[in-house]
Amino acid sequence: MSREKVSGRSPDGSAPPYDVVVVGSVNADLVVHVDRRPAPGETVLGSDLAVHPGGKGANQAVAAARLGARVALLGRIGSDANGEFLRRALSGDGVELGHLLETPGPSGVALITVGPDGDNSIIVSPGANGRLSEEDVAGAADLLASARVVSLQLESPAAAVLAAARMAARVVFNLSPPAPVPDELLAMCDPLVVNEHEAEFLLGERGTPERQARALLALGPRSVVVTLGADGAVVAERGSVIAVPSPRVDPVDTTGAGDAFTGALAWRLSKGDDLADAAAFAARVGAASVRRPGAQSSYPRMEEVRAL
Repeated sequence: MSREKVSGRSPDGSAPPYDVVVVGSVNADLVVHVDRRPAPGETVLGSDLAVHPGGKGANQAVAAARLGARVALLGRIGSDANGEFLRRALSGDGVELGHLLETPGPSGVALITVGPDGDNSIIVSPGANGRLSEEDVAGAADLLASARVVSLQLESPAAAVLAAARMAARVVFNLSPPAPVPDELLAMCDPLVVNEHEAEFLLGERGTPERQARALLALGPRSVVVTLGADGAVVAERGSVIAVPSPRVDPVDTTGAGDAFTGALAWRLSKGDDLADAAAFAARVGAASVRRPGAQSSYPRMEEVRAL
């Protein structure tokens, strides 16, 4: 089902607005696979170092673009070699980069260890991402206002995230990494997207996913999605809570799977799908993404999603 089906072109015959504008981080992911993670003070040997394009903002943009969305990214990269590497990767996947700004100094970097079960642990050094400002957002006001959906996360400064939300027609907000956010931002979320750990952070208590979804909805968002990894997601709107299953796959690397889900969700919402249908599609995209190593390198195109 859908709320509204949108035409391929604007009424005046010009190119359509962007389906999704992502405001967020762009990182170089430095990935090592390990048999087990080290205890404090311990050294373990891992695989050869692999470098992949990543960052929650860039990941979501690429995930949507690979599925066929028209996507633009607002963010910052550094003047280092990683910055040029990241720009090339995004451009190669068709993401519009007119608002990807350069900051003197290092780009963002994520240090990622992947265990034998495919689960990961991540440390992020924000680098240039930490310099995204409210002034940068103001400079992209026309872009943000014309987008069907604006997708946001918290690897960029909270002030810039809030400024972008104020300009958006519809906000998809992923509370990751978890941090306190103002009620004003929560009230603009449609949906707020969290995993179980992020939900627990925001609520201050554990609970079943269904209970978490209802409690989060009471905090003010217009809708909520609680992602559950291999178990799919729970979707909550006023008067309804729906469980959405995920296809069963053998995971290789879960890095970036949540971003694949969120990027796909934002795109389907921009095309008029209702929230439950969009989440069901996004769960398939997330499942497809864990079958290969890396974040963006693992993201599927539409034919692969259809095959699931």
